[in-house]
Amino acid sequence: MFRALVLENRDGAVSATVQPLDESRLPAGDVRVAVEYSTLNYKDGLIVNGAGGLVKNYPHVPGIDFAGTVIESRHPAWHAGDKVILTGWRVGEAQWGGYAQQAQVNGNWLVPLPAALDARQAMAIGTAGLTAMLAVMALQAHAITPAAGEVLVTGAAGGVGSVATAVLARRGFNVVASTGRADAHDFLRKLGATTIIDRSAFAEPARRPLESERWAACIDAVGGNTLARVLAQTRYGGSVAAVGLAGGSRLEHTVMPFILRGVSLLGIDSVMCPMAQRLAAWSRLQAELPLEQLDAMSVDATLDELPRLAQAIVAGQVRGRVVVDVNR
Repeated sequence: MFRALVLENRDGAVSATVQPLDESRLPAGDVRVAVEYSTLNYKDGLIVNGAGGLVKNYPHVPGIDFAGTVIESRHPAWHAGDKVILTGWRVGEAQWGGYAQQAQVNGNWLVPLPAALDARQAMAIGTAGLTAMLAVMALQAHAITPAAGEVLVTGAAGGVGSVATAVLARRGFNVVASTGRADAHDFLRKLGATTIIDRSAFAEPARRPLESERWAACIDAVGGNTLARVLAQTRYGGSVAAVGLAGGSRLEHTVMPFILRGVSLLGIDSVMCPMAQRLAAWSRLQAELPLEQLDAMSVDATLDELPRLAQAIVAGQVRGRVVVDVNR
């Protein structure tokens, strides 16, 4: 038996409770893992709240990330005792996930825990941190360097934004952090942001398809009108990495930034990301993300606290990263 956060759907109303489950109920998979830690992402918040139609089959165990130790394996790459991480592959959405003391998955989805990280630190990074590093890698692949100018991070107080801010600052970029939370300013400065601007600066629709050039690049976790305004303000040859849609999925814009300023809009996906990119991103995360800042941006939680925290993250009330100790 093991404990898990179980979602049940009764006539369209989704409830979340911690329950004991038998291991015979685990989904199909060739690797069984004793989960040590998971984490809370925006998508987890939607799933636990029954929003977005992301889960089709109930009862369901959510949690799109986990880190732990292999219990048993029929996969040639993994053996009992191996330390592993899982992020993405629609685990926690289409298949039972990491909000449980055990998980069973396809071994092809796992990556080894980097030597410089423990399981808790890996989940303080999680999908949000992996996505942030993939965005940084995409910007650098498009020749964005610290000398290029200011790099904007929107939704900077959130999981993706906070890791992106810390990584960019560590590499010498001039980071401008956008947030609607006044209580996050000191937090963002400690992560390395040189300038903080209120998200209201991007609230109004653009009056022109091209505005005054400011941003050399941007990592945008908001989408919607914020993304449209950022594109209109991006400098010639700049790049914008789109990683989220907390502000809406619809993009109202013209092609002007792309054909008159050579701006690149880069889509970042960590769910189905190829394994080579995953491994490269995790290698860079363990080397480039200051662990003291990782500790500063993360807080601990239990399975029992997740329903409340899931509501908070969807409402934009969670700062940084939430690490879930599934054994508490």
